[in-house]
Amino acid sequence: MARLLIHVEGQTEESFVNDILAPHLYGHGFTHVSARLLGNARLRERRGGIKAWPAVKRDIARHLLQDAGAASATFVDFYALPATGSGAWPGREQANQMSFANKSSVVEAALHSDMALELGAAAGSASERFIPFVVMHEFEGLLFSCPRRFSEGIGRPELQVPFQAIRDQFESPEAINDSPQTAPSKRIEALVPEYQKPLYGTIAALEIGLAPMRAECPLFDAWLNRLEAWGQRQA
Repeated sequence: MARLLIHVEGQTEESFVNDILAPHLYGHGFTHVSARLLGNARLRERRGGIKAWPAVKRDIARHLLQDAGAASATFVDFYALPATGSGAWPGREQANQMSFANKSSVVEAALHSDMALELGAAAGSASERFIPFVVMHEFEGLLFSCPRRFSEGIGRPELQVPFQAIRDQFESPEAINDSPQTAPSKRIEALVPEYQKPLYGTIAALEIGLAPMRAECPLFDAWLNRLEAWGQRQA
């Protein structure tokens, strides 16, 4: 009876988990998979966004301690994670100095270590059920896994060529960089001024599917492999 709760930052990621990841993971030992928005769960207009890590940590730790048959994960964008101040996410500031290949692993390792400290004596078993993921550099990067399906999914097939041109500049869609001008979402908005992430992002992700994302995005694929392996061990 493996269960999984994935903490996400917005409605697009919520839909991605519930509509795409969950059906896939049900075939890998999980009996229940759901997303939890990091923002206010009662007021949708205030939901989502990057919440301060201490509050997120307490929420995840409480969930792990209350449900011994559940795993918990994060699905958050590296691009917007707070790096400094009281709400900073562990490892985020240090990751700024790392090469692309090490950025996400530095943050994920720091999150896992801090969660183990939060769990204290229960860390030996509960921390094994915390499987964090930091999306490089943001959710929209995954959409460049298949420029053809991306452009067709949002009803703009003529954008396949410019989408492909962006993709071809990088070793992986996950490497599309994260400045305020060149982050994946900013590049999309430059081509699609009317781009609305909750609508277009969800439709595009459904059109693309998991297989191209896993083939093109090794960090995302590695995280899914970890989830699949955990679920199968519980089956």
